[in-house]
Formats: sequence, structure tokens, C-alpha cells
Amino acid sequence: MATHASADAVDDVRLRKLRGVDGKAHSLAALAGERATVLLFIATNCPTARAYGERLRVLDERYRGRGVQFVAVNSNNPYLSPSDTYDAMLQRAPLLGFDFPYVKDQDGTVARYVGAVCTPHAFLLDANSRVVYDGRIDDSRLGNNIRTSDLDDAIAAVLREEPVAVAHTEPFGCAIVW
Repeated sequence: MATHASADAVDDVRLRKLRGVDGKAHSLAALAGERATVLLFIATNCPTARAYGERLRVLDERYRGRGVQFVAVNSNNPYLSPSDTYDAMLQRAPLLGFDFPYVKDQDGTVARYVGAVCTPHAFLLDANSRVVYDGRIDDSRLGNNIRTSDLDDAIAAVLREEPVAVAHTEPFGCAIVW
């Protein structure tokens, strides 16, 4: 997690229980990958987030088994965004086809803590839970004409035990509503 907060704040976020579409309560600490964790903030009806479904599955497949854990997080306030209720997530989950956890951040605590502003917004945490990359997944909303694969490049750098060359990019998509 972010290094600017107190140890108590970090533990509060890492140990907070988030309800997964598998019906279980998960903590980010328990979901963390051995070498890296990718937090992907998504929303049920955001067209930009929806356009990334296949690309996220491909990235997960590429790094699965290499100590990298992907976690999809929905932090939208379900009262302000009725399409982002837990029940709506349950309905949408089979269509997403994610082979990684998809959890509800009911009160937006996790999103606020890391600074997520839109969907999709990716955060790469190293083995020590420090954010080493945040921003977009790549530079193409629709997947055509991708010139930079920012998240993929950042994960590869972490696995090579090198600094991430570009640690921040501007994410784009639908605003997260609190």
C-alpha cells in the first residue's frame, strides 16, 4: 500500500474484509501475490472498463504462476450507481470470465486509500505492498492501436527486480462515485 500513511492505516486497509463474488470475505493481505499484486478498479457498466475485460484476462494468464495476483475491485457507491451493487456484480461476473478475485469495496475505503479515481485504474504493488505503478492499463480505450502497454511493462520490471520506468500514467474511464 501507499507509504505515506501510518502503519495502522495500512493495516486497516490491508486487513479490511471485502466481499467477493465467490461469496467469501477477503482481505487484501490474504489476496496479495508473492511477488506483486495488481489492484484493478472496475465498474459494472463503465464502457471503458468493460472494453478491458479480455486484455485483463490475457495479462492475468501471462503472469499467473509467476507470483503476481490480480484483484478486481468495485468501489462505486451502490446508492449513487445502482449498477454497481453486489448483486449486479454477481450477475456480471460470469460474463467477465476473470480467473482472479473480484471484490466489492462497499464504502470506497480501498479506492480512497490508494487514490483510485476512475474505472479502470490499475495499481501495481510490489512484494512489500508498496505502490510502484498507478495509472492506465494501456493507451487505447478500445484495444486498437495500442502503442504502450503500461501495466504490462510495470509488472515485467517488478519481476525482473528493476525499477518501474514509468511509475504513473493518467488513467481514463468512468469516474468512481463515492
